Amino acid sequence: MLLRLRVSLADRPGGLGQVAKVLGMLGADILQVTVLEREMGRAVDDFTVSWPGAADLDEVRDRFSALPGVRVEGVWPTREVPGSAPDYDLLMHVASEPSRGLVTLVDALPGLCGAEWSVAYADGAVLHSSIAAPELVELPEPPLRAATLDGEKIRLMLLPMTAHKLHLLVARAEGPCFHRAELERAVRIVDVVSALAARV
Repeated sequence: MLLRLRVSLADRPGGLGQVAKVLGMLGADILQVTVLEREMGRAVDDFTVSWPGAADLDEVRDRFSALPGVRVEGVWPTREVPGSAPDYDLLMHVASEPSRGLVTLVDALPGLCGAEWSVAYADGAVLHSSIAAPELVELPEPPLRAATLDGEKIRLMLLPMTAHKLHLLVARAEGPCFHRAELERAVRIVDVVSALAARV
């Protein structure tokens, strides 16, 4: 089982080693570490791990709470296999078939963003939705620029495609709020797809 674990910890030598030790004791195999931020003496890192069987999230939090200054911000399943290049795969698909750029983007965004589903919408109507999207989606007011919205049960990322006069909504039900590094990555991907699709 592939999981992503977001951890906030003191940014000092040995900090990552402590986290790795706990993960090893829990039987997890670390496949990738992504540093999302380093500010004011703290770091936020995403660990992609291979987990033996079902993860006991309470046990994970309990083990990490014993480490001074370490906080688990979220644990959630992921489909993004470390070492793969899903961004490039998406862009290659869009470049080879730009007329389907929007559909390809919406279908790919959940996997790229560690989310469950996504939709494209304009004027209050859904234009295309990914496979796991619910039949009825409450569409938020489109923002002027990319933004995140954090509800009690769902976290949203809103991405305008201004040149196409539509917006993309990416939803995560499991895991933490979207980090600004995730938002910035998604914006870059959307901008490139938008430019490719505009050539049709």
